[in-house]
Amino acid sequence: QVQLVESGGGLVQPGGSLSLSCAASGNIFSINAMGWFRRAPGKQRELVATLTKEGTTNYSDSVKGRFTISRDDAKNTTYLQMDSLKVEDTAVYYCNAEVITFRAAGLLLDDYWGQGTQVTVSS
Repeated sequence: QVQLVESGGGLVQPGGSLSLSCAASGNIFSINAMGWFRRAPGKQRELVATLTKEGTTNYSDSVKGRFTISRDDAKNTTYLQMDSLKVEDTAVYYCNAEVITFRAAGLLLDDYWGQGTQVTVSS
């Protein structure tokens, strides 16, 4: 199967920066879109940013201009550079990937999630 492992979360002061990474491993044929979502305490999970294999990005309005998503397909890894962080960015951040895997019957597209990494913005 496929595993997504996130890293890079932590505690940062308002106005600071953090960089998250998410590496996919397993029986991977290729990866379509990769993205980041987050869930703040007491709130539903929301989209942060996505990036297609063709390079099309999509950002939530709340992070546009502050966060940058990128990917390295050779490493099956996506990154999220977060600048000018605000207290309201505090959440658990989850990596997501649409992965095509090798199966006995052929290729199969599935949606995978990482375990989440905590980002806390506080003074």
